[in-house]
Formats: sequence, structure tokens, C-alpha cells
Amino acid sequence: MFVAKIIVTLRKSILDPQGKAVRHALESLSMSEIRDIRMGRFIEMKMDAPDEITARKLADEACRKLLANPVMEDYSFMIESVGGGG
Repeated sequence: MFVAKIIVTLRKSILDPQGKAVRHALESLSMSEIRDIRMGRFIEMKMDAPDEITARKLADEACRKLLANPVMEDYSFMIESVGGGG
């Protein structure tokens, strides 16, 4: 079994109002050293795959087809092998 740890973020060219709101909130808590925040999502996906190459292909396909919006978002992932396979 494999686990994909996926991070989806807005592309740099896309405004991030949620990140801006969090930065302002932290600033109001006297954390003025923080200059910029970009928000995103973390997804952990378990897969039954025969090997890491297949697990990578599955994770990439899931990101391209559903988990990330390719117009607005970028994604990256890492694959870990967990007990019981691979």
C-alpha cells in the first residue's frame, strides 16, 4: 500500500484573498514580521498499487482529473510506502 501526500495551492498569478485575510489577522495579533501567506489544501490518499511507479501515476491522474483545478492551481505530491505492499 502507498500513501500520496498531496499539496494543492493557487498559482502565483492568482490572488489569494483567504491568505491575505489570514495575514491581516496575524498582523492584528502583533505578528507584523509575517509578509505573505498563501493558503492551500493538504490531501492524504491511500492506494493499493503494485509499485511506486503505478502509485505515482495514480496520484498524478487524481490530481489532474479532480483534486486540482489546472487553470488556477498547482499541485505537488510525495509517495510513501506503508506496510502491506510495495
